[in-house]
Amino acid sequence: MEEYAREPCPYRIIDDCGGAFSMGCIGGGVFSLVKGYRNSPPGKRLVGSITAIKTRAPVLGGNFAVWGGLFSTFDCCLIKLRNKEDPWNSIGSGALTGAVLAARGGLSSSLRSAAVGGILLALIEGVGIAITRMTAEQFKPGWTTVS
Repeated sequence: MEEYAREPCPYRIIDDCGGAFSMGCIGGGVFSLVKGYRNSPPGKRLVGSITAIKTRAPVLGGNFAVWGGLFSTFDCCLIKLRNKEDPWNSIGSGALTGAVLAARGGLSSSLRSAAVGGILLALIEGVGIAITRMTAEQFKPGWTTVS
């Protein structure tokens, strides 16, 4: 199961960091827009929204970029170690990323985050495989009879 649309491994890390930063900034911008609007006094809502976006969206984008960079780094390492690219690499990368990001909280926090990261990525990979199989069913050639 190879993905030909993705960059090769060393470049994939930078590509995923940039994509994650963009997603974090856009999502953080929308969230900050609403939060800034709701927390500002009447008459200052537009200014409050823009200030909240400028303050919080890049921070959330940076957090997403760190997660994406770590995930891609672990994914590339697992691909190299296992010599295959399959869903287990993503699941392991999610677990390792969760563990590393929670390492400052101690061993138990790190293990919990590793479990959550692995389970979350297993669910994502499982849903992706299920959708691929369901959509592939419609393109299977059926038996036709010639009369």
